[in-house]
Amino acid sequence: MQPAGRNGIIATLDPGRNLRTRETRPLRDHDKNNMADRRTASCSAALLALGAGPLYGQTGSEQGASAAPVPSIVVTATRSERDSFDLPVSIDRIDADAIREGKPMINLSESLSRVPGIVVQNRQNYSQDLQISSRGFGSRAQFGVRGVRLYADGIPATSPDGQGQTSNFDLGAAERIEVMRGPFSTLYGNASGGVIQVFTENGPPEPTLTQSGAIGSYGTSRSGLKFGGQSGALNYVGGASHLETTGYRDHSEAEKDLGNAKLKFALGDDTRLAIILNAVRQPAQDPAGLRSDQVEQNPRQVDASVITFNTRKDVVQSQLGTTVEHRLSASDSLRFAAYGGSRQVEQFLAIPIAAQNALTSSGAVVNLDRFYYGLDLRWSRAIELAGRPLAFTVGSDYDNQKERRRGYINNNGTAGALKRDEDDTARSAALYAQGDWKFAPRWSLFAGLRHTEVSFYSSDYYIATGNPDDSGSIKFTNTSPAAGLVYEVDPSLNVYGNVGKGFETPTFAELAYRSDGTTGLNFALQPSTSVNTELGAKARLPGGQRLTFAVFHIDTKSEIVVDTATGGRNTFKNATRTTRNGAEWSWSARTFDTLDLLVAASFVDARYRDEFTSNSITTSAGNYLPGVPRRTVYSEARWAPAGQGFSTAFELRYGDRIYASDANAEWAVPYSVVNWRIVFEQRASDWRISEFVRIENLFDKNYVGSVIIGDTNRRFFEPAPRRNAIAGINAVSRF
Repeated sequence: MQPAGRNGIIATLDPGRNLRTRETRPLRDHDKNNMADRRTASCSAALLALGAGPLYGQTGSEQGASAAPVPSIVVTATRSERDSFDLPVSIDRIDADAIREGKPMINLSESLSRVPGIVVQNRQNYSQDLQISSRGFGSRAQFGVRGVRLYADGIPATSPDGQGQTSNFDLGAAERIEVMRGPFSTLYGNASGGVIQVFTENGPPEPTLTQSGAIGSYGTSRSGLKFGGQSGALNYVGGASHLETTGYRDHSEAEKDLGNAKLKFALGDDTRLAIILNAVRQPAQDPAGLRSDQVEQNPRQVDASVITFNTRKDVVQSQLGTTVEHRLSASDSLRFAAYGGSRQVEQFLAIPIAAQNALTSSGAVVNLDRFYYGLDLRWSRAIELAGRPLAFTVGSDYDNQKERRRGYINNNGTAGALKRDEDDTARSAALYAQGDWKFAPRWSLFAGLRHTEVSFYSSDYYIATGNPDDSGSIKFTNTSPAAGLVYEVDPSLNVYGNVGKGFETPTFAELAYRSDGTTGLNFALQPSTSVNTELGAKARLPGGQRLTFAVFHIDTKSEIVVDTATGGRNTFKNATRTTRNGAEWSWSARTFDTLDLLVAASFVDARYRDEFTSNSITTSAGNYLPGVPRRTVYSEARWAPAGQGFSTAFELRYGDRIYASDANAEWAVPYSVVNWRIVFEQRASDWRISEFVRIENLFDKNYVGSVIIGDTNRRFFEPAPRRNAIAGINAVSRF
């Protein structure tokens, strides 16, 4: 354990550069008796401590270099606090300074590129959200996030059917982001690629007001306000922000109003209550994609159909969540979480009028009114087995999504006649268990099991001649195990291996249409399943260096692929088998007390193992999965001279060729982009002000930032902005 300073404050150095403090409470005598070694202490204290987490941290200019290994505490892998170095999984933690320093705090793409194996493509299209994939899973998503589970403060941002949204993530108040890849992500449910969790910071010890603002190219501006503090047993933090942009491309204006608050109550020595409130409003135009010849002619233009049908999307979402943590004894604790919310969506698509008027058409205006809620209850225990520390968690979760879906004719930008009317429900219920046992001085075993049932129900109210009652239901059941071993070669080097099964159902959006043009949900579509194996190593090297390396092999059956994609309407089918072979590598170091270095690289060879046909086009065995770059690299060099009140950094992003269809006939070419930022800071005892200037695409590269998989009109490509800049200010006042 680390030595405590005054008032029970432990100082920890987050990986890379962030000095933080963590409040603790004195350990009871019977807690101390269980601390046979460092890892036993870490495990027991993490399971039983329910105190406040990391508070506001200092900037990199204030810290000194440290060659001693320091913990990077994460909870995603085991549902309890553990040092990521000791876990047999690929998991990374991005801390607050890396999220916010010199960044506008608008999108996850600003910081997730630091994680190997994760591909984040900013579509420059707020009506469709980011494209996020992990080891190739999620790359087919036409909108939202698919194949990766999303959470905010333990509350799912992924619906029971597997479709996720990042629009309600408040980066301005994020204390950290945890990103896990590999088979242990299946213990969170309906996803095969990984888990991304965003955690809101706790309020600081004294009342603190933070004001932020930024303005940049393409009419982009963001303003934010945050207030937090501690009052007796109540810890609180809350804020709001407003974003406006005209967008890089034509017809891509967007606004975003976001509010987020977290209240934590100490109800006693053994009980903590947290309440999380979140709301977002986001109207955005939809510029859609371009053909390759349109990109060459003018990458900022839109197809004429976009203007004709005034493509756009309006989203309003609000939710409330609560968690209660209670320590039953020195070795047992309970955690209960509940959440609920609503989401309204209206989206206008570009589909020719003749196609909309077809008997089986659902029109080109999508209107959704969704209510969702969920529960999670788990029991954790830390004991000894055969004289060695054992910790385990057993739990159950339930998620329910009820949705009223209507479709209308898009009369050149206005909603016309009704073409679809139904109630859709998706439910997920699961039991899970996971644990870890240090069964020998240098060996640790981690294992977990999850049994999941995902059910879909649809009640059709639009019944007409040629369009019969398409009501129906379907249920998918799966049991997914995962296991891993860690061997401690020495205190600075761990090697590990893991294996697990993944499970991924179709989403309601993927079930929505049948490829043959008939009405009703596509109940022929089945879940994909995968077997994931991984070997890796984690090293803490002299001089504060950190090195991680992993290789993986994934076999997938019934991969869900795009069958047809025309006019904003996509149909899906099951391919046969796919395989993903890859490697991930990251290295970070602090040199000369002033220079922070980071490199994160990945290689993914994702291919179809069997031939199949979609949209009358044959895909050959050996073709690459579309949307998956084989090689990606992110590197950063940050210089922060001590006591000078400024830092500057260069960032390099490389993305390999991305195929736009299963046939591999068209692709976005590889690109390298350099970004630069500089940050200044002034501070006194009760206030701190920092300013930044950031230039994206410093060398003015012309490249495609993301692709729309399988578009039948060949409008695959979404161009990225040329050189652009944004400047901002952040002011913190303590009272």
